[in-house]
Amino acid sequence: MPTDKKPGTLLEALRAQSDAMRGQDAAVKKTPDEALKDLDRKMWKSFKWLDEAISHLAVIRPVVNHEYRIPEVLTIASPQFDQGFVSYRRRAFGGQEVVEHIELFYRVALPKPVDATFPVSSVREIDDRLRNAQLKFTYRAIHDDDHIVRRGLFQVTAAVTGFIKFLPDYRRQTIEVTLRNVDRFETVAVEFAADKFDDAVLEDLVRFILGEDNAFLRRAPLVGIGARKPQALPNEEKTTYRV
Repeated sequence: MPTDKKPGTLLEALRAQSDAMRGQDAAVKKTPDEALKDLDRKMWKSFKWLDEAISHLAVIRPVVNHEYRIPEVLTIASPQFDQGFVSYRRRAFGGQEVVEHIELFYRVALPKPVDATFPVSSVREIDDRLRNAQLKFTYRAIHDDDHIVRRGLFQVTAAVTGFIKFLPDYRRQTIEVTLRNVDRFETVAVEFAADKFDDAVLEDLVRFILGEDNAFLRRAPLVGIGARKPQALPNEEKTTYRV
């Protein structure tokens, strides 16, 4: 009787399944010291990956397909990647020096400022909202024909600073990623199991930064900002590096 099954398909499936099981067994058998070292190596590898990626983006300066909106105030649409840098900090943990966190800062901008005019009664509120979004701006009162100030002009530098922090938890074997101003004026955080955090995750993150897709956010559950208590370690030593 004819069949669509290909020779070797079952063996290949069994081989893949057994390899996966061996990997799970190896992970279970890791000592705490081995798990700590593995996560530290993963963090250091991620730092180097991000540092190279950001340096390329700073040269290419691609358009970022995001819209940064302050409702009823202004919209910064499709800015261009401008510049960025990655830094990291190390500290003593479990008798070793490990990566405490990685921080990524970058700037996206439009070539010209955005002008926005509002009634003088709204000036204080608009001022506060622009400052809360960490946007730089200048303000000028507008006099009408009777030399009365009825409106004000805000000239806003159309530049947004994005921030991403990678915070490993060596006890729980997780990595919390906090994102601020990546696709909008907002802060969110997701948490990855250490064994699920790889180059594919970083690739999705860069695509998310550029507005190509949001697969990164679907890779891990959202967590509350500040929900996880910091790891308390007495007499810890810290060193910060910036590249």
